[in-house]
Amino acid sequence: DALWDLAIAEVEKRENPDVDGKRVEVWEKSILFVGNKNGVMLDTVHYFSLHREEIPKPTLALEYTFGRRARRHNTPKDIAHFWELGGGTSLLELIQIPITSSNIRSFAVVLVLDLSKPNELWTTMEKLLQVTRNHVNKILTKLEKTKPEVATEIKQRMRNNLQRDHPDYELVDPFPIPLVIIGSKYDIFHEFDSEMRKIISKTLRFVSHYYGASLVFTSKSEALLLKVRVLINHLAFGYDKSKSISVDHSKPLFIPAGLDSLSQIGPPPTSDSDLGKMRANTPLELWKKVFEKTFPPKSFCDLQDTKDPAQDLKFAEYEVDVMRAQKNQ
Repeated sequence: DALWDLAIAEVEKRENPDVDGKRVEVWEKSILFVGNKNGVMLDTVHYFSLHREEIPKPTLALEYTFGRRARRHNTPKDIAHFWELGGGTSLLELIQIPITSSNIRSFAVVLVLDLSKPNELWTTMEKLLQVTRNHVNKILTKLEKTKPEVATEIKQRMRNNLQRDHPDYELVDPFPIPLVIIGSKYDIFHEFDSEMRKIISKTLRFVSHYYGASLVFTSKSEALLLKVRVLINHLAFGYDKSKSISVDHSKPLFIPAGLDSLSQIGPPPTSDSDLGKMRANTPLELWKKVFEKTFPPKSFCDLQDTKDPAQDLKFAEYEVDVMRAQKNQ
């Protein structure tokens, strides 16, 4: 072995001592939070996964924090890396920074959608998942040439979210890495007309099931945030996954990956005559057309962040601002 290899092995041995003669592996995971502007993201992590008391500030671009947990006394602490992409869909190119070929095996994505803004919901979801999936697929394509066994393992793991005897096994298209979809601001959403709630809930159930994702609705209620904590802790620290499920559209949804089915979700919520007029190449496209008929989408440009962060008092720096004003003048 080279000198550096010996040095690395020595450090690992010191940091990860044997327990009862068995090697103790440090669990290390990464999670990227994406979603609506001003959505509830890292505050969930701060309050419930990391037990931190400070109130997180709104994310400007790409925010990073981490958490550590010890499984047992006198054992190395497991590490979870948390990233949050700010700006909604305006900074999509930054997604490629936290997700790399070196951490792809231990990466997960949490998509936070604002249930109180259904007209932005599909566009936001589609853009963020599309860009993330394209980037992950590029990494997997490279791994197929350099480390084919790793690429195969990642793909098979996502397929395993559904049992092979599940009736929908061949009908879904799992996201390439673990995905959780969080519907935030349930307290506002709960005041919507019951039919509107049903359409949004059924649509998100279908999308989550189609992508092999977990789905949970939450608000500032501690009981609902606790359910989010269960899912985040499962992704971050490998805690047991909850097997409880709630599919009642009149209540907050909580559906862990693999526990739903197309037969339970039912067809897209529209009349048979309207359904017959819609042309779609995939089931996902059909659900999109039905959803957008009720909730016409805002254009992608409308969702871009138009505020200039340089004018935000939160980021004021006297020397820099004086020079900037001088330059502008």
